[in-house]
Amino acid sequence: MHANKYSLILAALLVLPVAAQQSLESAYRTTGTAVVAAFEAQRQVLQTSSAVILDDRKEIAYGVVISAEGYILTKASELLEAKTLGVTVDQKNYPEAKVLMVDPTWDVALLKVEASGLVPVVYAPTSAVPQGTWVVANGVTSRLTRRLLAGIISAKPREIPASGGAALGVILNAKSKVLEVDDVNEKSGAKEAGLQKGDVILTIEGKKVANVTDIADALKERKAGTQVKLTYRRKGAETTVDVRLAARGELFTEQMNRNDQMSGDFSPHRSGFPRVIQHDILGSRTVEGGPLLDFDGHCIGMNIARANRAENFAIPVEELKELAARLMKQGGK
Repeated sequence: MHANKYSLILAALLVLPVAAQQSLESAYRTTGTAVVAAFEAQRQVLQTSSAVILDDRKEIAYGVVISAEGYILTKASELLEAKTLGVTVDQKNYPEAKVLMVDPTWDVALLKVEASGLVPVVYAPTSAVPQGTWVVANGVTSRLTRRLLAGIISAKPREIPASGGAALGVILNAKSKVLEVDDVNEKSGAKEAGLQKGDVILTIEGKKVANVTDIADALKERKAGTQVKLTYRRKGAETTVDVRLAARGELFTEQMNRNDQMSGDFSPHRSGFPRVIQHDILGSRTVEGGPLLDFDGHCIGMNIARANRAENFAIPVEELKELAARLMKQGGK
């Protein structure tokens, strides 16, 4: 029955006269009333099983409800500057959300709110669906009602390599004869590991590094989200720490290409994912983190990045289920 309804919409679009096709009636556009109404059943799933992530009253992301007891997955990097983290599920607000775990490889955070009786998503059996398959995700919300946007799967599942390669997240003193840290990026794994201005990097994975070329060689086969053991010297004392590698393009500002300039508000973290499914749903970076639904209202993936005006990435359901189970276990569930 679902297929018949969507086929009728598609048929209506195809039989419009040429003039009408060039200027499609607003009701029949993917954001139009006729298309949105056809997906009301999926909107109801978004209403109960997607979460709105708030910094005070400002919406900063969406989330996927994965447990009746208040466990929620969302996009981790959108939480970095949040001061007062809250969550809305359906029409109820939970003002005190806690970040239990973060997976830097997938850029996913596990949140916990004090709740019971929430409606978790139902996972789809597979993400292996044909290109052109209809999918639904969160659009801009109102205070009480989840709104939806519809689109299609637009590319085959694939890895998205880290933009610019993996990086420690430090700037070195060009005038120093040793690898002296001159600055540490606030969003980097080096910052998380405690590196400071004036520290001298000695080894990476146990191998001595004497210059920038040595560091590049040590990192060239590694991916963003993985860790390396780094030894540094500070005031005569040596310390070894695990440093999370980040995508260079996400730490240091790069010149925007024409596509970026036309893409609006894309996600700062939009590369370095082991595997994604891609869809063409229009939306801003603030609607990332929520579920991607199929015809049956089942979660086929989790929206993780708006790459540009035509590409949105989602974590496939197979990886999402594994990730949810692992973070729940590590978080004490």
